[in-house]
Amino acid sequence: MSENKPAEISAEQVAEYLQQHPDFFSGNEYLLEQLYVPHQRGTTVSLVERQTSLLRQKNRELHDYLGDMIGVARENDIQFSKTKKMILALMDAETLDDVAVAIDESLCQDFNSDTTALVLFSEQPEEQNNLRLMPRSEASAIDVLVDQSQTRCGSLTELQNQFMFREQAFKVKSAAAVPLVKGETLGLLAIGSFDASYFQSNQGTLFLDYIGQAVSRVVSPLLQGRKV
Repeated sequence: MSENKPAEISAEQVAEYLQQHPDFFSGNEYLLEQLYVPHQRGTTVSLVERQTSLLRQKNRELHDYLGDMIGVARENDIQFSKTKKMILALMDAETLDDVAVAIDESLCQDFNSDTTALVLFSEQPEEQNNLRLMPRSEASAIDVLVDQSQTRCGSLTELQNQFMFREQAFKVKSAAAVPLVKGETLGLLAIGSFDASYFQSNQGTLFLDYIGQAVSRVVSPLLQGRKV
């Protein structure tokens, strides 16, 4: 008469059981003395030490992750403070020249750009510092830039670069072209950098689009006032 042998338990079953019962060794500490954990000299020699090592590694990873998150939060806080300063300066602007000055000071001093140019469409031409007012018909060089719905970053064409930055054009290696729209196309804000990698075609434009919307809201009534 043959005896029924118990079914052999696989390593996978043991591992699954221990995963479902993580406190198994709490009542069976004696088994820890009989377990063998492969190791080289200088590394862990028991399950407790092995588990401690893994927990320390995870703790380091979590610490690094939290450090990165805190760094991003601090950077966002700095960005918010700079943006707030710029928006308040725009809100205080009483003239279009005030707007141009606020833009140049904020973007060049606080956001590390090198030059700015503000072109606004008006039938009453005027030019002062980085601000130019001109009829839309005289700005055909930037038609492609003002007719798009969002900011374009990267390299402008030689004609666009020359039109916007004029005597500074040969220094500008990358730029952001921000359309200004409030019910109608108002003009274009161009931000130039002497660094070819500062503005890139694949970068996000959320912040620049926001600046464009804020500037558009400020200049729209000022332009309307010139028509009266």
